[in-house]
Amino acid sequence: MLATERESLRHEVAELAEKYEHKRDGMMPILEAIQEKYRCVSDFAMQEIARQLGVFPTEVYGVASFYSFLSTEPRGKFAIRLCRTLSCDFAGKKEVARQLENELEIKFGETTPDGLFSLEYCNCLGMCDHGPALLVNNDVYTEVSPELVSEILDKYRRMFGPASQLEEKEAHHG
Repeated sequence: MLATERESLRHEVAELAEKYEHKRDGMMPILEAIQEKYRCVSDFAMQEIARQLGVFPTEVYGVASFYSFLSTEPRGKFAIRLCRTLSCDFAGKKEVARQLENELEIKFGETTPDGLFSLEYCNCLGMCDHGPALLVNNDVYTEVSPELVSEILDKYRRMFGPASQLEEKEAHHG
């Protein structure tokens, strides 16, 4: 992490800590905000959060590593979480998982080389009667089939992939 990035992160954590009055119960929203912006909660971020809240860094790490929606390692811009409950198993989760891995050319627990997608399993999404279910960041998809996987991935590729970046460049130079 560059010095300017560290200063920016330090400033942001200080602002968030101020918002939550430097209280310990502000830890979770601060972690979530850092995760959303930086796609992970780095060691440096955890140290800064601990310093601002007056807690030990191990306490911040304990919270950050406990919750599956927080990560201490960088994730893709789009974190795809596939439910791994028994009801989703019966509804065809294995086929959906295979399709995701084939289309993204990564395994669960990995991120695509372009940093766009990460694949993860998660515990129950509360959609047991509509499985298999998955999340793409905060967007819920139910009754997902292998055929629907392509449509879901294409939606995010179109919105935020290389094609949309190219269109944006052309709009500014055209």
